[in-house]
Amino acid sequence: MSESSAPAWYVVHTRPKCEHVAASLMAGLPEVETYCPRIRFQRVTRRGKVWFVEALFPSYFFARFDPQAMLRAVKHSQSVIRVLAFGDHLARVDDAVIAQLKSEMEEQDVRVVQPGVEVGDVVELTEGPMRGLKGIVNARLTGADRVRVLLEFLGRESAIEVPASQLLTEHQPRLVVAKKPR
Repeated sequence: MSESSAPAWYVVHTRPKCEHVAASLMAGLPEVETYCPRIRFQRVTRRGKVWFVEALFPSYFFARFDPQAMLRAVKHSQSVIRVLAFGDHLARVDDAVIAQLKSEMEEQDVRVVQPGVEVGDVVELTEGPMRGLKGIVNARLTGADRVRVLLEFLGRESAIEVPASQLLTEHQPRLVVAKKPR
């Protein structure tokens, strides 16, 4: 592969669920900088609400290195499958793209993502006697971040008021990172 001798950002493909491990091990190599943005979010499981930490780009992270000097060491790092390439050219990522990504991650390696609850969202109750029921957010109420949810329960539609913290939305956590505040 013919590449320039200047350090640049490249995309590294890893084994599943090994992105942050591979990135941290690779960061120990001389003249290699890594960036593996991750998100922390909640999901409902049989045990209730559980926090998860996952890579923003599953099975991928970014590494900045000089390919002529370090490509072999990078390719043979633990959990690395390959360095992305198109034909004979490595998939180079502009510095501005990495800077924009770091900005959207609020300069954190692990960003907590809590999708907001909006009117019309389908939500699931995570606490209380109606845990597990799904409904639609009817209104956002003032005070203590409360919302009104319409539930179909026992053959009729009922409105209940609950704290937004007791709800999980069906928003995809990765989409929240790029969403601009209103």
